[in-house]
Amino acid sequence: MLKAFEHHARSQMLAFVTVPAIHFCFTRRLRLNILRKSSSSSSSLLLLNEAFFTRRVSNSRCHCSSSSSSRPSSAIMGSSSALGELLHYPSARRDDSVVEDYHGVKIADPYRWLEDPDAEEVKEFVESQVKLTDSVLAKCETKEKLSENITALFDHPRYESPFRKGDKYFYFHNTGLQAQDVLYMQRISMLTETNSNLYHELYYHFLGTDQSQDILCWRDSENPKYMFGAEVTDDGKFLIMTIEEGCDPVNKLYYCDLSSLSGGLESFRGSSSFLPFIKLVDTLDAQYNVISNDETLFTFLTNKDAPKYKLVRVDLKEPNSWTDVVEEHEKDVLASACAVNGNQLVTCYMSDVKHILQIRDMKSGSLLHQLPLDIGSVSDVSARRKDNTFFFSFTSFLTPGVIYKCDLANEAPEVKVFREVAVPGFDREAFQATQVFYPSKDGTKIPMFIVAKKDIKLDGSHPCLLYAYGGFNISITPSFSASRIVLSKHLGAVFCIANIRGGGEYGEEWHKAGSLANKQNCFDDFISGAEYLVSAGYTQPSKLCIEGGSNGGLLIGACINQRPDLYGCALAHVGVMDMLRFHKFTIGHAWTTDYGCSENEEEFHWLIKYSPLHNVKRPWEQQSGNSVQYPSTMLLTADHDDRVVPLHSLKLLATLQHVLCTSLENSPQTNPIIGRIEVKAGHGAGRPTKKMIDEAADRYSFMAKMVNAPWTE
Repeated sequence: MLKAFEHHARSQMLAFVTVPAIHFCFTRRLRLNILRKSSSSSSSLLLLNEAFFTRRVSNSRCHCSSSSSSRPSSAIMGSSSALGELLHYPSARRDDSVVEDYHGVKIADPYRWLEDPDAEEVKEFVESQVKLTDSVLAKCETKEKLSENITALFDHPRYESPFRKGDKYFYFHNTGLQAQDVLYMQRISMLTETNSNLYHELYYHFLGTDQSQDILCWRDSENPKYMFGAEVTDDGKFLIMTIEEGCDPVNKLYYCDLSSLSGGLESFRGSSSFLPFIKLVDTLDAQYNVISNDETLFTFLTNKDAPKYKLVRVDLKEPNSWTDVVEEHEKDVLASACAVNGNQLVTCYMSDVKHILQIRDMKSGSLLHQLPLDIGSVSDVSARRKDNTFFFSFTSFLTPGVIYKCDLANEAPEVKVFREVAVPGFDREAFQATQVFYPSKDGTKIPMFIVAKKDIKLDGSHPCLLYAYGGFNISITPSFSASRIVLSKHLGAVFCIANIRGGGEYGEEWHKAGSLANKQNCFDDFISGAEYLVSAGYTQPSKLCIEGGSNGGLLIGACINQRPDLYGCALAHVGVMDMLRFHKFTIGHAWTTDYGCSENEEEFHWLIKYSPLHNVKRPWEQQSGNSVQYPSTMLLTADHDDRVVPLHSLKLLATLQHVLCTSLENSPQTNPIIGRIEVKAGHGAGRPTKKMIDEAADRYSFMAKMVNAPWTE
């Protein structure tokens, strides 16, 4: 649970708890959301959502043709050219009786038994894979040096923008190698569930009171997939509730006039009645985030008829009359807005994946000032309408972090450095960051950032790390990475971020162009980025490593299937690999808005074409005389990941090892296929600093070994 570190914060914050209703005797788990009044509603994005669980979803259309199952008597050995010795892959039982019928198409699922993380056989499989991976990592000579250097570069003070409550400021701070940032602390349960996350309820919690005293504000038993978020307006008069069903940027918006409650919220204790919400927007066709209000006159950030977003205004007394305050920009995406200095707005735009910060008039929306910024990313804009100062954080590939304080007391904004992160041993002048635009398969121009040592020769000799995400309207903007700087400094690596379709870099149209039936565009964009890096002379296939996590893990899984010849190494973190069954576990049902669902016949045919688990083929058999094999591959997961449950990586790992290695004598697949499985850990958020450093050292030492990147001081 989360608990306030400062006791006086309790009287200044409002807390809402969103939990699933309990219908069966499953363990109840919840997360307490400490809401800042200036924050927007929470999202259920794949990368960010916390999972809660209620009931198990039964497996449908599962046909068992017989009761027999097969277990290999021993693992076949395959030689590893990179390691220089035979690699012994563990045995994994194949249950050929598990066959599922999808709209008349029979799909085998021989590793279905790996879906239960608490089964003894699964634990044995995990243990054997951990031993295999440890034996490989023991031969990766750069591991200790990577760990030492990443630790040294990571050991610097870090801050988030301060936010104000009452007459006090609060901020998150880490002295360098502390396990977690300090202000709030989170205790993580190691119990893993794979049940569906349904039937949420919204509660009001009085901080410092027992949970039994919470007030049930809202639930909707007829819509089990609905997820609720809530915040109170700055004036304390209105409770705003958002309702989401999936991961699309759309929500309903209800409000409750708290000033109209004669007995206050306390009068609802023990009541069977919900709070008297009024439905302002009751459709799921656009997103609405509250920015500010003057009594009943509200300003919202929305993508209604504006895929790049705009600001609109409506009076609750005239709910059918909406007017534009800041119209949608022709090219740039309005990423955020907040009220400050009485009647002004801080607006943050994203222009070609770089942030622009502006001051605008709240009433007219007109531009007053554009703040001076380097090329990079703005985050943590912390402002209150009653204050004439605000804070914001800035970072870039070569800027570890700066917190600025902007004073609006005078006519011209005054921007000063409030705190700046200094990283010992990092010389930004030794590196350069550039942005290129390369054509994808269909001619669409895709932006990509490239970071490397200055004045490198484009002779194809450099190790290269290519990363992307491409989903759920998430934008990957410039940010500082200690581990990647170490790669560039000591391994001579070029690291690249491809802003492929499916993200939010150019608004909702860019997102939709990489989702549902258009998901293949993501893979085409990424593959084209890899081809560009080779053709431009940055690297060559044998020295190119690709990396992605969560939805980006799916990206890596699909791309090694589609173009195994193009990469020397692949790192796939907690990927969604079984595209036919992901919706049956934890929060997976929410991802159908981006992927589709195999229960729909049309969508099944989208998914089966690229699902990593179902498209593993021996590349040397696809073309006569072809000696191509899969790149050296590491699948990373955690045995207690309850967002992208470990079954995805475990089933793909078993499938890759079987199809490419253990089912053949003298297999051409000499590049290792291994899994780094974190024991007693989750999806990634909230991991202690040391665990993050250890994982980075493991995966990047594997990369260095596989692409033959020697260490240099």
